[in-house]
Amino acid sequence: MLTIAGSCHCGKIKFDIEVNEIITVQECNCSICSMTGYVHLIVPGSKFRLLSGKEYLTTYEFNTKTAKHTFCKKCGIKSFYIPRSNPDGYSVNLRCIDQTRFTEIIIEKFDGTNWEKSGHRLKHLSED
Repeated sequence: MLTIAGSCHCGKIKFDIEVNEIITVQECNCSICSMTGYVHLIVPGSKFRLLSGKEYLTTYEFNTKTAKHTFCKKCGIKSFYIPRSNPDGYSVNLRCIDQTRFTEIIIEKFDGTNWEKSGHRLKHLSED
């Protein structure tokens, strides 16, 4: 297992995650992910640690209000959030972590536009 550092753009929010050297991420086509360029790396809650910046986080909810989209109040970047598909874990934005230590990054397409039909495919990703 690797411990990988991550942050928002301004660096106020810092976190780390524990993951394997080979990871699989999801590129989602839903409206919010498409507009922001978010690439999901879903990890169990036990593998995510917020190091600093809790006071800079703000939350956006929509639709079912199950997902907790967190953003930095200063720079506006969503570096991680609690996804609707995995409320027991975190989705970390691949673009907000140090990618240099991975031996392989596998990118899967995910049909978030039809979330009700495909959301269940992600549940296993937050299990320890």
